Amino acid sequence: MKDKTPLLLLAASVPIFLASCKGPSQGGGAGGTAGGEPLDINYPPAVVGGTEKPVKGVPNLVPVPEAPPRFNVPKGTALLSKGAKVTGSDDNPIIGSLELITDGDKQCDEGYFVELLDGSQWVQIDLGKSAAVHAVCVWHYFQGAKPPAYGRAYHDVVIRVSDDPEFKDGAFTTLYNNDYDDSSKLGKGSDSPYAESRFGLIADGKGATGRYVRLYSAGSTATEMNHYTEVEVYGVPR
Repeated sequence: MKDKTPLLLLAASVPIFLASCKGPSQGGGAGGTAGGEPLDINYPPAVVGGTEKPVKGVPNLVPVPEAPPRFNVPKGTALLSKGAKVTGSDDNPIIGSLELITDGDKQCDEGYFVELLDGSQWVQIDLGKSAAVHAVCVWHYFQGAKPPAYGRAYHDVVIRVSDDPEFKDGAFTTLYNNDYDDSSKLGKGSDSPYAESRFGLIADGKGATGRYVRLYSAGSTATEMNHYTEVEVYGVPR
């Protein structure tokens, strides 16, 4: 279980995080495919509300980028997940429905996001056919305070791709894993946790092949529940 004890995130520490952490693209140089085309992402507006609180108890946190991250993908890459079927470990969400995850609407208000049970939970997107996945963009619940008092960070975020809907051992490719202490028993990850924002997370698919994309999380620094506002999977059908 992640330690949720408060630790102050100071603005002065941001350059250290940027220089030392592996995590989401921060907008300096473009990530993704060398020589590729810029991925055109429709980012939602920032939503600031509630009590201003810093993200707490998360080591090596990648802070919110100051500008939209730049990410390149191969020519011909397209959005494959719009309207795709979504299943999950919690098939009876506390708030919302799983269909909201791929409906194309990234508003961060009630009626637009899904709240799942506490603990390690997953959602799974069926692309309909196998594809070479080049990017998975994730927006959890990102309403929060302005930097440097970021709203929240989600624990044990793991993203996998497979042609096997059961994701049996060895039948998947892990694209992203920030479970630094293996508390969700999915394997210890080397990606740094990140602060939620309207920019979400861009996980590099690196052309991994699969029909199904499964995303895990285990609550956040703000609540033990799990949330998704939108997930977009970009790739090239095979």
